[in-house]
Amino acid sequence: MNLVSFFDNPWILILIVIWTLPWKGVAIWVAASQKKKGWFVALLVINTLAILEILYIFVFSKMSKGGKRRLDSDRDNKNTF
Repeated sequence: MNLVSFFDNPWILILIVIWTLPWKGVAIWVAASQKKKGWFVALLVINTLAILEILYIFVFSKMSKGGKRRLDSDRDNKNTF
């Protein structure tokens, strides 16, 4: 079974779409809510079978501009008056 015949199977393509769409949706929603236009465009255009999306959600979206991980308590403190 070669790679071309592997992707000719419609069930494989359906599984890929079912796997990637939720991850892509959450990732671009997080990027948009954090006002990160570059990430939003990259996540919308680049298709990595949800690898980049998962990394963005759990790693890159939690980083501040200096490259350090932002703690949830830091984010909560900014929203208080």
